[in-house]
Amino acid sequence: MTGVIPMTARRSSPRRPSSSQLLTRVRDRSPGLAAGLVGGAVAAGLGLGALTVLVMVLWISSPYPDSGPGGALHVAAALWLLAHGVELVRADTLSGVPAPVGVTPLLLSVVPVWLVHRAARDAVDADDDGVAPPVSARTAWAGVVLGYLAVGAGTALYAAGGSLRPSWAWTVLGLPTVVALSAGTGVWTAYGRPCGPVDRLLRLLPPGARRVLLGPRGREKFLVAVRAAGAAVAVSVGGGAGLVAVSSVWHGDVAREAFLRLTEGWSGRCAVLLLCVTLVPNAAVWGAAYALGPGFALGAGHGVGPWVSDPAPMLPPIPLLAAVPDAGAGTPWNWAAGVVPLAAGVTMGWFVGRGGMRWSVRRTAVIAGLAAAVSAAVLAVAAGMAGGPLGVGVLARFGPVWWQVGGAALAWGVGVAVPVAVVVRVCGGWVARWRTAAATKAVTKAAAKAAEEASRALSLAEARATASRTTTASRTTEASRATPQKATAQKAAPPKATEPSKATAAKSSTPAKPAKPAKPSGPSKSPRTPVVAPRDGVTLRKKTVTPVAPEATAPPSPRPVPHPKESEAYDLLPADEPVEDVWRDEALRARWDALRDELRQRTPEPEAPANTEPEPPTAKAEAEAEPPAPPSPQDRGTS
Repeated sequence: MTGVIPMTARRSSPRRPSSSQLLTRVRDRSPGLAAGLVGGAVAAGLGLGALTVLVMVLWISSPYPDSGPGGALHVAAALWLLAHGVELVRADTLSGVPAPVGVTPLLLSVVPVWLVHRAARDAVDADDDGVAPPVSARTAWAGVVLGYLAVGAGTALYAAGGSLRPSWAWTVLGLPTVVALSAGTGVWTAYGRPCGPVDRLLRLLPPGARRVLLGPRGREKFLVAVRAAGAAVAVSVGGGAGLVAVSSVWHGDVAREAFLRLTEGWSGRCAVLLLCVTLVPNAAVWGAAYALGPGFALGAGHGVGPWVSDPAPMLPPIPLLAAVPDAGAGTPWNWAAGVVPLAAGVTMGWFVGRGGMRWSVRRTAVIAGLAAAVSAAVLAVAAGMAGGPLGVGVLARFGPVWWQVGGAALAWGVGVAVPVAVVVRVCGGWVARWRTAAATKAVTKAAAKAAEEASRALSLAEARATASRTTTASRTTEASRATPQKATAQKAAPPKATEPSKATAAKSSTPAKPAKPAKPSGPSKSPRTPVVAPRDGVTLRKKTVTPVAPEATAPPSPRPVPHPKESEAYDLLPADEPVEDVWRDEALRARWDALRDELRQRTPEPEAPANTEPEPPTAKAEAEAEPPAPPSPQDRGTS
């Protein structure tokens, strides 16, 4: 046994897992990484495929294509890289010198940015059923970025063999930057936009701004500043687009001539139209830069602004360039473009002032300055992306200069937004206090009016209750006084034994029917008893009252003796016998009513004798007729 135990112990040691188990563990441990890789690759393929289809359609529809399908595919790959901000280089030029192409169509850039953002957001929730927990942020972000860059690297290698070759410096720097930022925003959105990453970025700011944004209610202040900056940027870019539209309409003839001269076939015109559409956001940013003051460059040493316009003499015949103001000094119409940054600054100050009602004036001014800095940074980045070189020599500078646009936007923001924010904050405080006082006054007035109405209603109710109690007391006093007088009058009145009362005289004046004497042993019957159908051969008999001589000692009754009604004079059954089941049949009841009416009509009433004395008021004895027995069930059935 001693030799078996070590062998058993060695056999019980864990064995190495098989290859299938290792694959299962890897798959279970990293579902987000694989999903992110696939999602990133799919996002890149969708963007590249859509652009390739568009280029191929234009190439097929072109009557004079310059190259075969390979050249069209190379152009599609180069345009896909250009949409990510990668600068291209055109090799086949007339001078033989490669010419850079760095103007990125901003509308074309929206497609890849949105695809990467959505892929990263979906990669966080790898399980569609919601059973597995969300994937970690780093895993999802890394998977999407690596998958997208893998497709981007292959596309860059393929585009390097075409006429439009990517610049490797911009490919290494621009493409990963755009993809990383887009994927980061997607993961941040999927996690509910947490404040941790934002706080870590805010710690990179100067100490003064850091104390303002990371102190008490720092998040609220930052959100107000960002919201105000976004509104200002929207007003600036929208105003720039409006300026471009107005200038294009003003120079409509030139734009139409350029559009028709650039190409003759409808496929070429469609391509030019698509190019102009993708460059519309660029033109809006150029218009914003023009309104801010620095303007934009149309070639090296040639600037266009509201004060002076000096475009280059030889420009590409693009319809959008027809909206450029004419050469020469600015006019009041050109100076009127300053309304756009003024409106943007007022909007920014309004947002900050409305959001800082609970802050001090100094804190409101600081937040307005921060919003101006944020809007200036956004406009500077947009200006840098909207411009770039279109060649060498004169066309080396084409578009607005980013640092000039950013500085002008900051100056407009500080000069307009800060005073407006302070004024809105002060006036808003006054208005708030006035509204509070007015509301308090209105509430107090309403409460006083309600209290007055309640007091009036209470007084009226008390008066009504007092009047009711007084009326009741007076009635009770009068009744107590009238009762002894009535009793005294009744005692003092002489008895009238021989004179019948009016009711008795009225009763005796009517002829009475002769009635049989009642049995002495029969019980007295109540006058209010139910009426039942008589048996066969039974004749109804009416109650009669036999007059009795009044007693000598009985005083006369002041009230008449009540007599039963004619309908109650027929007493067939005692009141204490159960007769409820007799009238369950409504047809039997109706038949009995008909028989009773017919019997009344056939039976004549006897005339009363002439010498009949009236009934004295004290007579109480009544002669009752013997009622017949209730009908048996057989009789009810036969009737």
